[in-house]
Amino acid sequence: MSDLKTRISAGPIPTHIAIIMDGNGRWAKRKGLPRVLGHRSGVKSVREITEAAAEIGVRYLTLYTFSTENWSRPPAEVSALMNLLVETVRTEIQDLHRNGVRLATIGDLSALPAASRNALLEGIEQTQHNTRLTLVLALNYSARWEILRAARQLAEKAAFGQLQPHDIDNTIFEGALCTAGIPDPDLLIRTGGETRLSNFLLWQAAYSELYFTPVFWPDFGREELMEAIANYQQRERRFGKISEQIAIG
Repeated sequence: MSDLKTRISAGPIPTHIAIIMDGNGRWAKRKGLPRVLGHRSGVKSVREITEAAAEIGVRYLTLYTFSTENWSRPPAEVSALMNLLVETVRTEIQDLHRNGVRLATIGDLSALPAASRNALLEGIEQTQHNTRLTLVLALNYSARWEILRAARQLAEKAAFGQLQPHDIDNTIFEGALCTAGIPDPDLLIRTGGETRLSNFLLWQAAYSELYFTPVFWPDFGREELMEAIANYQQRERRFGKISEQIAIG
């Protein structure tokens, strides 16, 4: 672990890391446990990765916590996830605050149960002035929903004469997204062995470096995060340019 940390300290640290935390249910199934215990074990990884990210200088960490599609899961599992969310926020918020972590969310919180929504809003308010790391929870989130929502908002402004259609550019459109003010992810990690984005940050991940690992989320810890960052540091980010242009700066 110390060797890995030393190795990444010599390279660029991603400003923003986004993670699709996949594999909780399969991790539990392999151990003959209920799926909800996989989600509960996944909370330990959230804590460990958040601490590690803050420690090495990551400024934004976005975790795909609950998608709009997750409502279609068995009601008992959804209810357990919502209860776990409340429990986790209330248990962890003091440590987050002491460690200078600001809690934020993206997604439609209005559809969450009142207890979940209130716990989140209380945590957001308590940590709003922290600046070390911003922990963004994507809750009831869908990238397609987010893009459609932004398009509707801009269309309404244009209809009322508050905005000219030809003035809409990347900056204005990004300002209408849930992630307004948050830089795009430099590194997007998916655990659990699947190799797709699953409706997560589709606009923002246009030039993110993608890292897929077979490790289930409950087993993804500091060492696995450092390996992902070490892999990221070996890549050349060209953003449509050629290597020679990047070398010139």
